[in-house]
Amino acid sequence: MQEDWMIARKEGRAGRLTFNRPKALNALDESMAFTIEQALDAWRDDPEVKLVIIDAEGDRAFCAGGDIAAVYKAGRAGYPQVGAEFWRAEYRMNAKIAEYPKPIIAFMQGFVMGGGVGVGGHASHRVVGESTQIAMPETGIGLIPDVGGTLILARAPGRVGEYLGTTGNRIGAADALYAGFADIYLPEARWPEVIAQLAESGEASVIPRGFQPEYKGFLADRRPEIETIFGGKDIATIVAKLENLPTKFAAETLATLRRNSALSEECTLRLVRMTRAVPNIREALSNEFRFTLRAVEHSDFLEGVRAQIIDKDRNPQWAYSLDTLPEALVTKLLAPLPREWEIDFDA
Repeated sequence: MQEDWMIARKEGRAGRLTFNRPKALNALDESMAFTIEQALDAWRDDPEVKLVIIDAEGDRAFCAGGDIAAVYKAGRAGYPQVGAEFWRAEYRMNAKIAEYPKPIIAFMQGFVMGGGVGVGGHASHRVVGESTQIAMPETGIGLIPDVGGTLILARAPGRVGEYLGTTGNRIGAADALYAGFADIYLPEARWPEVIAQLAESGEASVIPRGFQPEYKGFLADRRPEIETIFGGKDIATIVAKLENLPTKFAAETLATLRRNSALSEECTLRLVRMTRAVPNIREALSNEFRFTLRAVEHSDFLEGVRAQIIDKDRNPQWAYSLDTLPEALVTKLLAPLPREWEIDFDA
């Protein structure tokens, strides 16, 4: 690991955190999560730091997700605890961002996926631009939307969270604002000057407001269909509804759900609804950890990572289809954890 993959420093009245791994689309590993956490801890009571700015080098990605290759390799070698420790560290950092007492401003260009949402999506001020593409694509690798993603999905309008969480579909800036993944649209050409103003003033109020995305999103127009479809009690019911709808949107959504892990989709659906009932960051992360702690040994995760990231054959052989998915396994993956296994968010 390179020490400069996550750069932490003070600049003016700001704490600065910059992803600096552009060739890997700024993928987040455990050491980078620790760097973020340690910096936030150091700046919490530092009178010189009035706010925190998180940005990234490179045009292609703010952060395209967690670096899970090491988790995969350790899991294949019989060491599932490597994944558990990675997620434990990452989730603790996610919670600190969400609960931070000072403003955190995230500038999210390009791909913002998975672990990137866990960093930028919980900031107090979430800025997107014309290149932003946000997704929680975990059901495509046999995982579930985590890093507190189920909290954002649970707070999305209507059933939009169920739709985005189970399909993993990407959304641009307009839909990110609509779904609650972002707060502010700002043309990316303005970002350097605004970051400089933030560092100089220490005031989040200098961020310009009033700009609108050039391109319209699709979620608002699709809301009636999304509400009809994704109110189903389980994935099997949702798929049955899609099979009976003659629209292009229904056909595309059905193809996506049939391509992803049925086990992950069903668990995602339940996790979003569990979090909607108790919508706070620690509850969301704790519920997600129920699945991810067990994922290496009991889910489609290893096969999904093999197919999408390791071998890249894009042909995962999921353990279960929608027709064969066992309720007992879903229940097992989402069962409460023993107290000694839970995350200590105050560590």
